Amino acid sequence: MLDEVKNLWPELDWINDSKLRQQTAEVWALALRLSSLTIDDLHEIPFTLKAKDCRVTFMEHKRAVVHMSYECAKIMLHFFGSNLPFDIDTVVSGAILADVGKLLEYDKVDDKAVVSDYGRHVRHPFSGVGLAMQCGIPDKVLHVIAAHAGEGDMVKRTTEAYIVHHTDFKSFLPFMNK
Repeated sequence: MLDEVKNLWPELDWINDSKLRQQTAEVWALALRLSSLTIDDLHEIPFTLKAKDCRVTFMEHKRAVVHMSYECAKIMLHFFGSNLPFDIDTVVSGAILADVGKLLEYDKVDDKAVVSDYGRHVRHPFSGVGLAMQCGIPDKVLHVIAAHAGEGDMVKRTTEAYIVHHTDFKSFLPFMNK
């Protein structure tokens, strides 16, 4: 399963810390084992069920968020340097893991993505943190997962969490205008 995850997420190689890279992959492997969704489903289902007739797939959205988060972090490091210290590995791991809980929140019924029974009670930021904790993900990455969505509006976000939160919403909100 880890080989499949590494094929799904070539961006794992952007995480310099080998332990964090491995743990991030393990979270995805765990989520895939627990989910009714397959890797193929992730390339077909819409990334959100909130936007009408959304044709952007889960993986297109996820990879866009990871790429935007990584590029944003590099630009911020370039211009702000030591005036705004943060960890780029935390940004990348957090961006890769931000929506991993959707593998439990979503189900596929009659070839259509729907909210699962579990998802009616537990949103993906919570299940994502739970999955990540089982794999030993550090607290600073757990914070990014927990704070990336609207639930994060109730806490003080770290710089890493702000980066992922804003790139996630930049690639989500425009689809709500359709």
